[in-house]
Amino acid sequence: MHPLKINETDHETVVLDAHALAADPERAAEFPGSAHRILAGLVADGAPLGWVDPPGPAEVAELVDRVLTAAAAGDGALRAAYAGRTLIGLGYWLRYARPTHRPHADLEKLAVAGTAHRRGIGRTLAGALIADARAAGIEVLTLDARADNAHALRLYRSLGFREYGRLPGFVAIGERRWDKVFYLLDFRAKTGGASEATEASGPA
Repeated sequence: MHPLKINETDHETVVLDAHALAADPERAAEFPGSAHRILAGLVADGAPLGWVDPPGPAEVAELVDRVLTAAAAGDGALRAAYAGRTLIGLGYWLRYARPTHRPHADLEKLAVAGTAHRRGIGRTLAGALIADARAAGIEVLTLDARADNAHALRLYRSLGFREYGRLPGFVAIGERRWDKVFYLLDFRAKTGGASEATEASGPA
């Protein structure tokens, strides 16, 4: 698959899939460390990405390995946004492991470096991941997000996701509590507008 350009004026900014990333040994070797830099930095700044404290390099490296292994097996998809040789965003979905849920997948993370916000990078990442899910024959793509993540929720609704439930006060950081919101994008439904995307942080 050819790299996707984020916009027509910045020809050096591209979104790669797992195959294209693996085909560039230098990028592939640097990817876990670069992903750690982005994820740890966002969590340190309070982004709702599922961690209370910034994850360590080993934890992110293990996560990257799991996602790449799933992508190689057809059980996931990874997208990585680069400005030149610098990683500035990433996202992935994984197919559900339970046998009865195998037709479906969960969009687990979508993250853009703080220095690259408001440039349409998250929009392109999300759109590419949705296209990957369609191409893989995924029937329903799900995600969950912290209810106060208004920017992400606007994004998901604009992509055609709809809320199907929430758990009140389920996300906990110390004494603070937020609802956990569940969204789905049903590719079996004949609804439009699900192939375009906008920038966001990932789920809680």
